Amino acid sequence: MTFQYPLTIREFHLDTFGHVNNAVYLEIFEEARWDFITKRGYGIPEIRASGLGPVILEINIRFMREIHLRKEIVIHTEMLSYEGKVSKLKQWITDDAGKVCCEALFTVSLFDTKLRKIVAPTKEWLHALGMG
Repeated sequence: MTFQYPLTIREFHLDTFGHVNNAVYLEIFEEARWDFITKRGYGIPEIRASGLGPVILEINIRFMREIHLRKEIVIHTEMLSYEGKVSKLKQWITDDAGKVCCEALFTVSLFDTKLRKIVAPTKEWLHALGMG
């Protein structure tokens, strides 16, 4: 299952070079991830109630094309795998012509905020990711 999150690039996304700053890509990817898990029933209220939430363990990001002001983009999110306590998630951004501008591979786990450690995925978490 691939989730899509449309976004218009605004002035606050830009750096002094007039394109999206590299750190902002991570914020955009995170915004898209929160949107899809929240829509699938695993938002902040559920995380606070359960004490279980997502944690990023690793990110590999590749920048391929500049994204400029007022461009319409789509952030695509797809779960690749979940083995034991660790999952792989791919996100990529396409421009209004459908060209890939950036892609990233994330290593993600479910984190227990009380025990302060990663834990096995729950059925609710797998559902939120589109895997259950």
